[in-house]
Amino acid sequence: MKHALVKDHIIQTASHLFYQNGYNLTGINEIIKEAGIAKATLYNHFKSKEDICIAYLQHKNSMFISEIKAFVEERKHGENRILALFDYLDQFFNSKEFNGCWCINTISEIPKDNTKIREEILNQKQNLIVYITELIKNNLEGLSKENSKSIVKQVYLLYESAVSESYLQNDIWPIHSAKTICKQLL
Repeated sequence: MKHALVKDHIIQTASHLFYQNGYNLTGINEIIKEAGIAKATLYNHFKSKEDICIAYLQHKNSMFISEIKAFVEERKHGENRILALFDYLDQFFNSKEFNGCWCINTISEIPKDNTKIREEILNQKQNLIVYITELIKNNLEGLSKENSKSIVKQVYLLYESAVSESYLQNDIWPIHSAKTICKQLL
């Protein structure tokens, strides 16, 4: 296999294992075994498990952002596009692969002083806030800058809590409740 294909294969394998089993419960040897590669091959592409984790987080986020943007863009302009965030989450929850938020799952497993992984997760969460900001700006009219910022933060918190609570409760009601609250907010 070509170098880039091998690296992508390792990332996809590690992503599946980290997301389903957790960062701490997934060892390097398990990634090597599941990917069907030699230890030297893995270390030719990644210096550490931490580096594989960063690649995993980036891989999951890249897929998420492209999927949610495509999903939201299919909706009618206006409040419907903002509410589509929760419709996307509903669809994600009902998929076989839903295992909560990969960022929150990972951050809960790493030491507080692991700044490399923490910064990647914070960056991804900030990018979600930027995306929600764009949605609010492009789909709600007549808001002051201050009011817009407030709504963005509230929608973000509703979305994040819906992800976490639907995973914890193993039920869809937190997503539906968050969407209802968001409708009232808008």
